[in-house]
Amino acid sequence: MKKNSAFKTIFVCFIAALIPALLLLNGIQSRRYTKLENQVHGLEKKQRELVEKNKQLITEISILSSSDRIEKLAGDGLKMHKAESSDIVRVEVDGGKREQ
Repeated sequence: MKKNSAFKTIFVCFIAALIPALLLLNGIQSRRYTKLENQVHGLEKKQRELVEKNKQLITEISILSSSDRIEKLAGDGLKMHKAESSDIVRVEVDGGKREQ
């Protein structure tokens, strides 16, 4: 009976030591989860900001590359005009080899 009683005592001590250890592990895991959750929220916020910035840049590209704007810049700023058909010279390049 002493063996059974000693086994019971060791088992109870083991369980008594295991409970705080498990609570400690639970606390550590909870802290890690909270830290990772905060990182995820930060990354999601940054992603939303980058998507918004990307939309703004796409809008700016559309505005800057519009044909009306380019035509106005060419005419006003660079003093360019549309070519008349008489101003256009066509050049054909023969694909053959030259004789020397």
